[in-house]
Amino acid sequence: MSSDSVTRVSVEIAGSEISFETGRMAKQASGAVVVRQGDTMVLATATAGGKRDIDFMPLTVDVEERMYAAGKIPGSFFKREGRSGEKATLTARMIDRPLRPLFDKSWRYDTHLVAIPLSVDHVHPYDILAMNGASAALMISSVPFEGPVGAVRIGKIDGDFVVNPPEPALGAEGAEAEGAAVSDLDLIVAGTEDAILMVEAGANEISEAEILDALDIAHSEIKKICQIQRELAAKIAPQKTPVEAPQIDQALLAEIKSSHGAALDAATQVVEKLERQDAIEAVGEAILTQYAPSAPEGAGEEQVKAAAQRKAAAKQIFDYLEKTIIRERIAVEKKRPDGRSAEEIRDISIEVGVTPRTHGSALFTRGQTQALSVAALGTLKEEMRLDTLGLQTKKYYFHHYNFPPFSVGETGRLGPKRRDIGHGALAERALVAVVPSIEEFPYTVRVVSDILESNGSSSMASVCGSSLSLMDAGVPIKRPVAGIAMGLIKEGDDYIVLTDIAGVEDHLGDMDFKVAGTEQGITALQMDIKISGVTFEILRDALAQAKRARTHILGLMAEAIGGPREQLSQWAPRIQTIQIDPSQIGLLIGKGGETIRGLSEEFDSQIDVNDDGQVLIYSANGELADALLERIRMMMKEVEVGDEYTGKVVKTTTFGAFVELAKGTDGLLHISNVAPGRRVDTVEEVLARGDEIQVRVVEVDRERGRIGLRLAEDPEVAGKSVEELAAVGTGGAAGGGGGGRGGREGGERRSSGNGRPDGGRRSERGSGRPRHGAGRDR
Repeated sequence: MSSDSVTRVSVEIAGSEISFETGRMAKQASGAVVVRQGDTMVLATATAGGKRDIDFMPLTVDVEERMYAAGKIPGSFFKREGRSGEKATLTARMIDRPLRPLFDKSWRYDTHLVAIPLSVDHVHPYDILAMNGASAALMISSVPFEGPVGAVRIGKIDGDFVVNPPEPALGAEGAEAEGAAVSDLDLIVAGTEDAILMVEAGANEISEAEILDALDIAHSEIKKICQIQRELAAKIAPQKTPVEAPQIDQALLAEIKSSHGAALDAATQVVEKLERQDAIEAVGEAILTQYAPSAPEGAGEEQVKAAAQRKAAAKQIFDYLEKTIIRERIAVEKKRPDGRSAEEIRDISIEVGVTPRTHGSALFTRGQTQALSVAALGTLKEEMRLDTLGLQTKKYYFHHYNFPPFSVGETGRLGPKRRDIGHGALAERALVAVVPSIEEFPYTVRVVSDILESNGSSSMASVCGSSLSLMDAGVPIKRPVAGIAMGLIKEGDDYIVLTDIAGVEDHLGDMDFKVAGTEQGITALQMDIKISGVTFEILRDALAQAKRARTHILGLMAEAIGGPREQLSQWAPRIQTIQIDPSQIGLLIGKGGETIRGLSEEFDSQIDVNDDGQVLIYSANGELADALLERIRMMMKEVEVGDEYTGKVVKTTTFGAFVELAKGTDGLLHISNVAPGRRVDTVEEVLARGDEIQVRVVEVDRERGRIGLRLAEDPEVAGKSVEELAAVGTGGAAGGGGGGRGGREGGERRSSGNGRPDGGRRSERGSGRPRHGAGRDR
């Protein structure tokens, strides 16, 4: 390929052009392609390094998000991108999963695939382009690759399937508010011209039949993308690195099978996982001891090399025999390693409320797989903020999955790995469709699933555990969600679809098919296929079998907890909401936040105020929340004759006491009314600043901004109707029934005269702003 040549091909998918260009950027990479759709561009590269002496294919996939692609500057302290975020990690996994099976099994060269979004238009998501670009980069590189692989996304908008729907339709925050229709399906499919290899989906309770229809539509578009990649590769004509596949020594195979085949067959039928692993390992050690002894001490280089080759040959045969024995027994004899039938689910036990001080918890055990899922509720200010290339900027429901090494009896480092992030995202996606909106349930919700034991299908155990923990926490989910992992073993024309696969069936099988959903439909789907012969008939059988298993598990979950608890945990924060007039937001907040801070401290609560006037109250218990809600309601309420308040004396004068009815609103209790039935010379004989008293409003003069009060216990007002109170009046000297705050400042009379029902402007004390009329000066 000439260093100056630029090669470009394109294909139209669902009316939109996708182009592949090479020769302009990253020319020193073995393969480099820029994929473009609209104004979204992704650079994908493929590079091979040196050969390694290992027994697996060393493939690394990285997706590097560059914030400049969306015209943004990173929000971190250093103002540069750090480690890959969740979206980049999930995209890297979606690139890896369909490509890895298409490498030669004996390829041992370090292989690195990198995808960098260069421009994002927020219409065409970059993940699909990155997947197609990685395949195209491999096709024109020196790396031997049995591709190409194409990828598309299928949505369902207003009942119709849409190929590569626009990003706003994928449920980004604010999409509905902007008028964009939101898709009920987000299905990503990758495959070759011959078969589907990978599926990743989130759905709003979609039926199995609709999923199959969507997969069929996707595969027809994938074929077009594969064809254009072949066209690009034909123009470049790369020289591929030759690979020599190691051959099995048939004579040695026959000898080992004769001497140790029966022992290996028996070892693979041990039911308990760890015991089975130990038994199989013992047979392997016996084979290596007999057929691949180590070189004697002091042996020469040639002897050491020969011993290593014997060991590699014996190990290869041992692995081949183990895989063949287990697969043939399952596919042909229909016998699973633990003795179950094809559709049999391992024993399930369910406990809820297992951790007493948490907001909701569940322990879900299926066979030797156990997940502890715990839900925590927080305020809306505790949402997950996203600094990504996407439209979504925050999440109010999220799920984290942890897989500590002790869960499989091993040692190792703790902390989330790519697999943990992927499984957590799958379980999160499974519940999103049933988690209430923040308008229905104004909490941030986090669920953590810790895998305590694992023998296959831990991600689906975390789906079941999450659903149970949310119900235990009192989160009003629409319906419970359960998950099941399906498998496939295919040997020639014989095949069997397995329900609830264990670890060994996953490792040696041909398909890992995870399905989660409610009784009404599928909410999440993840499928990885390792062979090309999986027909739509097999997929249909797997989906039908998964539905039967899901229904069974949902029944067991319903026995443990019938639905969301009616009351939240006593340890969960209580949230109350009230709607106020947006013009009253300033009154609630007060000067410099004085009022809202005072209320928060008094009631030990957090108060959030939205621009539309929605007030959210977060309190440690329901009593505090109710009291604070009532206080705010009284603050916002228009003062009317007959209203009764518990007020605080904020100032005493020669003519009476000013009583604070609510923040920013005072009324005047005339001196003649401070002690019903007797005369006092000064207010201070009865009342002092700071006293709390029960008062009733007997006069509201909106023209002059006056509020007149009487003691609630005063016989002249106790039990009187509003009409009777108006006749009673303040009972003081002329003009003595004034209200508001102006009278506190040296008797100066101020009145807003604005005719507000509450008597004029409201403001914090000491703010220097005009206050309510104070009655006549004395």
